[in-house]
Amino acid sequence: MPYLLDAIVILGYFALIIGIGLSQRSKSGSVEGFTLGDRQIAWWAVLASILAAEISAGTFFGAPGEGYALRNFTYIQLIVGYLLARVVVSAVFIPAYYRHNVVSIYEFLGQRFGPRTRRLTSAVFLVTRTLASGTRLWVPSMLLVLLWHLQYPGEVLSPTKEFLLTGGALIFVTLATALYTSIGGIRAVIWTDVIQIIVLICALGFSLNYLLGHIPGGWAGATKLLTGDKDLLFWDWGFKPGAGVWGNIKGILEQEYTVWAAFLGSTFVTLATHGTDQDMVQRMLTAKNKKQSAMATILSGLADVPITLVVLAIGILLWVYYQQNPDGTLPHSESGIVSANKVFPHFILTVMPSGIRGLVLAGVLATAMGSLSTALNALATSYVRDFHFRWFGEPATDAGRVRVLRFGTVLFAGLLISVALGTAWVTSHNPTLRILPIILGIFGYTYGSLLGVFMVGLFTRTRGNDFGNTLAMLAGFIVVAYLSGLDIDILKLLNSKSTWKHADWVPVIEFPWRIMFGTVVTFSIAVLFRTPAQAQADLKR
Repeated sequence: MPYLLDAIVILGYFALIIGIGLSQRSKSGSVEGFTLGDRQIAWWAVLASILAAEISAGTFFGAPGEGYALRNFTYIQLIVGYLLARVVVSAVFIPAYYRHNVVSIYEFLGQRFGPRTRRLTSAVFLVTRTLASGTRLWVPSMLLVLLWHLQYPGEVLSPTKEFLLTGGALIFVTLATALYTSIGGIRAVIWTDVIQIIVLICALGFSLNYLLGHIPGGWAGATKLLTGDKDLLFWDWGFKPGAGVWGNIKGILEQEYTVWAAFLGSTFVTLATHGTDQDMVQRMLTAKNKKQSAMATILSGLADVPITLVVLAIGILLWVYYQQNPDGTLPHSESGIVSANKVFPHFILTVMPSGIRGLVLAGVLATAMGSLSTALNALATSYVRDFHFRWFGEPATDAGRVRVLRFGTVLFAGLLISVALGTAWVTSHNPTLRILPIILGIFGYTYGSLLGVFMVGLFTRTRGNDFGNTLAMLAGFIVVAYLSGLDIDILKLLNSKSTWKHADWVPVIEFPWRIMFGTVVTFSIAVLFRTPAQAQADLKR
């Protein structure tokens, strides 16, 4: 029973998390308590919850995968934009949400522009967050597939068996998370997040220490093998000699990790994810006041730096480790290339000692359940506040309203499972796909439109209206879809023989740039339309 101790550790973790979540039931009997914790959560707990939401299972495996594939730290450049954006969010976005006393942040847009903008932006969030969180939910299930191959190396795992295995894991983790989230509300989410971030940090620390201890010479010994042009690089300007001005601009837009993406693209990404996403903002609004919310938000950005350095270092060290200790069982794609996303989970299952392996696997579950619980609570809140009450009427009592919120939590748990299973099918047929660009890319298509409308609402007083915002958001999505090559992907999906492509001078932008382009287009069109006089008068009250 080589995995018995690991199973005991994981089951103990599940019991602890569910127990803490269920203990918050008595404090979540009102809408304010269920959705915002009565705005009485300590700032340090809010900070931990923000980190738990950011560091999903996709990051836990995806960031080491980036380190393994690139053998450098260029991904961490994006942290610069993360920090800059947090300052803006804390100074502009959060005070506005506190001032307008909103629960769903799209209520602010309803007050500023009208009901159509509120419903449209909330719908964009619901669809995008469901797709992105469903994608993340699939990630830890691949551990079971790897474990199967290790236990039965000579047996082929059929697609049907793989889906049954994956589906069982997805359903179990999702229902367990939905249980404490639907009963304990945002308090259950935040206090379990505190435990989950502690487990995650311990798991990463053990992983880094274990790798350093099993590479001769530790980090200094590892660097002797990292002699490529971009190995261990932190900053990449992205310039190509002889490409010319437009050639370099085009090249930068077609790269994921450059200094330019850090200062521009990443700033817009974080403004959108931390300023216009109910999932992230809702936990910020649980703090006692806007100052404590700002403190938690900015400090979480600073805490991201060492955490990101560690996960990237783990990926780089994994590359060195397997150069020194070749392993023929490493997961490969059909073309023979090592699947970077699966190297870290493979290492966890095959190299780490029992017990410590269980702790790291609990860390994987912590990231999955942490990001899942926050998504479920935010999705339920936005759906119920922005749609359900309008369609079916609002119950007269707080207890009735909370019952509807719990129903929304279960509803979206089912939707996330469906998306996760779809993601598993896609990645099984495209094993070379990298996780982080997939997850961040989903946001890129739509969140620029969201951010553009929020910026019109926050930075202007007389511009923007329901009709103009709808037109602007549609234009923003179309431009980003075109520049990202989504039209080409769709045509190839419909007709594999399609030869349609963009002109050579048109850049196919990478995911850090999508939100920036979507924001600029949306904002530029939305400000052309004037806010109705009555709405301006209501805003001044």
